[in-house]
Order: sequence, then structure tokens, then C-alpha cells
Amino acid sequence: MNDNLMRKNLVELLKGGHAHASLKNSIDGLDPKNRNKRPNKDLHSVWELLEHIRIGQEDILRYTLDPNWKSPKWPDEYWPKGTEKVTDEMWNHSIKKLNSDLNELIELAQNTKIDITSEIPHGEGRTYLRELTMAANHNSYHIGQIVSVRKLLDDWK
Repeated sequence: MNDNLMRKNLVELLKGGHAHASLKNSIDGLDPKNRNKRPNKDLHSVWELLEHIRIGQEDILRYTLDPNWKSPKWPDEYWPKGTEKVTDEMWNHSIKKLNSDLNELIELAQNTKIDITSEIPHGEGRTYLRELTMAANHNSYHIGQIVSVRKLLDDWK
């Protein structure tokens, strides 16, 4: 197995692009008035999806690194509380935190001192590789939903 190539591929998967939209591409140009608008009552808003990605990614990262981490309660604490307006401050904070945690996941994928195929010491039989790919899959799934919501709101380039 080519460890360097596997790590490089993991980083590409985490960043998005290629066969998946990246987070940046999915939210660039979004009209701020559409951040918290639902196309219909059964679909989430871009804000709800963005926050869900952030919360889920943070949980995966902290679970992987911190044996004392307590995951949020499913499902309620994995989604933001309802809000009328999403301010620029809320929006920018969420993106900044999401990108910061993503960079930590990328650093983990690149850390050659860790055998990413090994079990996480406190991970109930799970491996670093599993958690990294789960974060990438979770993010790309919901980023795809962001694109769909934007199309339904007629706010897609």
C-alpha cells in the first residue's frame, strides 16, 4: 500500500471538489436573504445544513481525538435551533469553525506518526480511516443538499 498516496487521496476527499462540490462552491454567491429560507416545509435551509455539517464534523473530529468527548444528543443537538434571521456574524462564525475543524481533519490525515488504518485507542474498534472517510462522506452528502436547496430557491449560478 502506498501510504502517501492514500493520505493525499483522503485530503482530496475531505476538501471536496472533483466528483463532489466543495463547501466553498456550494455557498459562494448565496443571497444572504436565502440563508435561512426553506424551499418547502420538508426541506432544510442552507443555514440548517451548514450548521449540521459543522456540528457533525466537529463531533467526528473530537470523538477521534479526545477520549473524554461527549457527542451531542441525536438528533436534536446535531441541528441548529430555529432562528428567524441568520446574521453575517453567525454565518461567518459557522464557516470559520467548519473550516478550522476541516483543517484539523486534514492534518490528521497527513500525520504520518499515526497509522490511520489502526484502531483509535478509545474508539470502540473504529479506525482513524473510518472517521476521516465518514467526515468526508457526511460533508459531501449535505453539501449536495445545499446545492439542491439553492437550485430550488433559484439561487444557484
